[in-house]
Order: sequence, then C-alpha cells, then structure tokens
Amino acid sequence: MTVKPRGIFIAGTDTGVGKTLVATAVVRALVQQGLRVAAMKPVAAGAVSTAHGLRNTDALSLAAAANIKAPYEVINPYCFPQPVSPHIAACEAGMAIEIQLIKARFDELARDADAVVVEGAGGWLVPIGAKQTMADVAMALGLPVLLVVGLRLGCLNHSLLTARAIEASGARLTEWVGNHIEFHFERGAENIATLEAQLGRAPLDILRFEPLNPDRVELSAGAAARLLRGD
Repeated sequence: MTVKPRGIFIAGTDTGVGKTLVATAVVRALVQQGLRVAAMKPVAAGAVSTAHGLRNTDALSLAAAANIKAPYEVINPYCFPQPVSPHIAACEAGMAIEIQLIKARFDELARDADAVVVEGAGGWLVPIGAKQTMADVAMALGLPVLLVVGLRLGCLNHSLLTARAIEASGARLTEWVGNHIEFHFERGAENIATLEAQLGRAPLDILRFEPLNPDRVELSAGAAARLLRGD
C-alpha cells in the first residue's frame, strides 16, 4: 500500500465496528511520521444542528486529527441529520449524493496533502442512491482499501464477504485492522488467526477494547511504519 501519493479508504465490515476510531488513528499515525495529512468523511448520516450548520461527530474527529485544515463542507460534503442509511437520509433531505462532487472535494484536499484518509459510511455496499453504493465512491477516488473488522461473533463471515465484495468491485484491499468492540470475544485469538489465513495477510494492527477513551487508541509504531513502506 502506497500512502504518500494519494491516501487510503477506510471501509468496515458493518456499521458500528470502529471505522472512525481506526481512521483517526491512521491520520494521527501518519501525522506523527511527518506527513501532511487531510481527512474526509464524504457522507455522514447522523448530525447535530449548530450555528454553522449540521455537524457530524465522526467528521469532526477526523478533522481534528488532520494537520491539513479545510472547510467542513469540503471534509464532509454530504451531512444528514438522521442516523439512517445514506440513501434514505438523502431522499428525506430532497438531495442526491453526487460522486462527482465528492471527487472534486477529495481533489481539493489532495492538492496540499501527502495523504488523504477517507472514511466510508456503513459497510462496503451501503446504498448512497438508487443504483450507487459506497463502493462506487471508493472506486471513483481510486484509493486502496483498509478494512476495519469488528471483532465479535460473526466477524469471519462479515469479513470474508466484504473482502470478496471489495475484490469484485475492482478495488484493492491492502490492509485490515481488527477492532475489539466487545469486552470479551470468545475464541478471539483463534478468530484472528483464521482471518489472517483467509485474508492472506497479518493485520496491520489489533486494537484493544476502549469504549470510554477512543482518542487514546493509537496504531503501533510497526503499523505506522508499514503504512509508509507500502508493504
């Protein structure tokens, strides 16, 4: 995976598996390596109304971690109030999510950055319109994919299905991170070993269960170095 020229797309096996936690950790790791890093959340559903407009907490976390600053509307072009599937949120808002606009905002961020870390919404094939999915966004941006695996019962099936869908889309799955989203995961080590064998590579990192202090979650030094080497 070559991070410096473009960036990376953070996908998840499902919603609620820790994409934002991993994405912000990736941003911080690359910043600590001396890179100019921008972050992007193209589509966010679930936001609060502020004096400056709708704001999504995931997008704000990504923006805070990056050292390339940009207007919120560039970082998060599509922001909807209700935490529902993007295509439903867009329909209720009377809007259409346009991938061309997302690509333009990405290019704007990429001009000044060594890397742009882009976090998807929901899972790989979550709909963003009548015919398009989040996979189409990743493909339009041309980014390698890092898959966040929520470590819990069922993660093997979810991970392997998602990996096959990514491959079928024509995207390149280059890394995966296991994120413990439950305090105790029965046979966790065995599941991680199975994922390593089935996905064909060791995880970039395995993150601990940290529900109260997500900002303390960091990638290991080895993971940051691997991102830069493009292993």
